Amino acid sequence: MPIPDTDVISATAFDTLTPPAADPYLPVDELPHSASAPDLVLQRLRDELALDGNPQLNLATFATTWMEPQARQLMADTAEKNLADRAEYPQITAMEERCVRMLARLWHAPHPEQVLGCSTTGSSEAALLGGLALKRRWQQRRRAQGKDTTRPNLVMGANVQVCWKKFANYFEVEPRYVPVEPGRYHLTPDTLTAYCDDNTIGVVTVLGSTYDGSYEPVADICMALDGYQAATGTDIPVHVDGASGAMVAPFLDPGLMWDFQLERVASINTSGHKYGHVFPGLGWALWRDTHALPDDLVFDIDYLGGRSPSFTLNFSRPGAHIAAQYYTLLRYGFEGLHHLALRSRTAAHALATRISAIPPYELITDGTQLPAFAFRLAPGARGFTVHDVSHAMRTRGWHLPAYALPTPCQDISVLRLVVRTGLTAQLADAFVADLTEVTQRLRPHHPALTAKTPATT
Repeated sequence: MPIPDTDVISATAFDTLTPPAADPYLPVDELPHSASAPDLVLQRLRDELALDGNPQLNLATFATTWMEPQARQLMADTAEKNLADRAEYPQITAMEERCVRMLARLWHAPHPEQVLGCSTTGSSEAALLGGLALKRRWQQRRRAQGKDTTRPNLVMGANVQVCWKKFANYFEVEPRYVPVEPGRYHLTPDTLTAYCDDNTIGVVTVLGSTYDGSYEPVADICMALDGYQAATGTDIPVHVDGASGAMVAPFLDPGLMWDFQLERVASINTSGHKYGHVFPGLGWALWRDTHALPDDLVFDIDYLGGRSPSFTLNFSRPGAHIAAQYYTLLRYGFEGLHHLALRSRTAAHALATRISAIPPYELITDGTQLPAFAFRLAPGARGFTVHDVSHAMRTRGWHLPAYALPTPCQDISVLRLVVRTGLTAQLADAFVADLTEVTQRLRPHHPALTAKTPATT
């Protein structure tokens, strides 16, 4: 039997099957019967995608929405490279390893050459891997002691990102959420040890809460666990969820103790696609050493040619994001990344200050940690809600999320604003102007904020 021709089929090969080029009526939710001209399909999709929001006006997401043209081109150049096929694409693999070493040094690993790490599809997958390593490490220790391994639990603040709730659900670990309270919307050391016991696989700390942009005091939490170990003999490791902050704090807060300088920190995850300045989706997970990452979680793969270790939930992944991350690290260097982070934080604090001057808003955080902050309507304000503000801003093109804080502070609803590279001074001015106008338009429905009309005689 002859081998069929497998050359790429050109667009002209479909000419006899293609409907008239002017035909705009392509099916929406079913497979077409015949092929169509590529330009027709391209225009059809572009028209639909134009209905999406403008990424530059999306103040809800932490994810990168702007990259340099050179980085975009590099991603396009490597879009077809599969990171899982390490034998075929050894340079992408080498770039991944170089990025891991750079992050290990950035996060003050005592022995960077001993750090184990990998890229992931995002910080959520990286967090799941970090939690899985904590669970397996705990199981191995318990089995060696002849103890039960059926009731693991994980201690974390009620403000954790949803990926940790997924981890607890998917991997059958009891989640123990330390409640927040008014004025303290993240995990602190004073109450967490009451939630710990011999079945605690670890404590999750968050460097940059998605609720308000605040940093949890990782060093103080580690000290509290040091005291807990001295009193009980139970050694509880810490995982730092640095989805956003792990690519901000090293450049702006060099004196902050939160990373591998703290012996209790076993693993760290971050998002390359947040303040790592790469388009979604890219995450990183790093472990202090082989003790922190049990080797029975790592698979040795050889069926793509060559042999390579693999510790990911997914298998095939685009290598383009690795090339882009390596580009950003080489392109900006420490000083450049410091400048980008400083510009974002300065803009966030300036915006927070301007918004605090617009009645009836008051700040929950002020953008001086993560370049993000939350604000609310002042207590007693009535007649409209933060959800009304969010909806009104959406009609201006801005995506400004409104949501309730974690239990037991669910009666406090806030608006959150994230500043990323790409938010220019002109856009910031336009945002403040739109927020001011929207608020003034809503205020007549708020009796406490409406000026009284002088009585006529």
